[in-house]
Amino acid sequence: MFGLGFTEILVILIIAILFLGPDKLPSAMVDIAKFFRSVKKTVGTVKDTLEQEMSVADIKQEALAYKKELLQASEELNRVTNLTEIGDSLTHTTETNMQKEAPKAPMQQEKVTFEKKPKENI
Repeated sequence: MFGLGFTEILVILIIAILFLGPDKLPSAMVDIAKFFRSVKKTVGTVKDTLEQEMSVADIKQEALAYKKELLQASEELNRVTNLTEIGDSLTHTTETNMQKEAPKAPMQQEKVTFEKKPKENI
């Protein structure tokens, strides 16, 4: 225990008996046991807290990774949407320019028949 051998513990007990006396020794031993128990409990609590913090750090890293993926997907979606809007506006502009440049003559209706046309001599 704590790197102490049996003889060292025996020497400490003899010194404790001499200083405390046989009537105060049992209460001192109880107080020492309570102290070591509270230290052990505190160390356990600190260990649990550190494990929880490490777990929270891992969860935070995962959340940041998901956030990064979502931002990339959002940027990709915005880029594709902008390309679609640009394509639509280009199509609309081209159609408008074509209508301004060459106004179309009104379409003449053709009569569809199944009669043979006379051959033209050249």
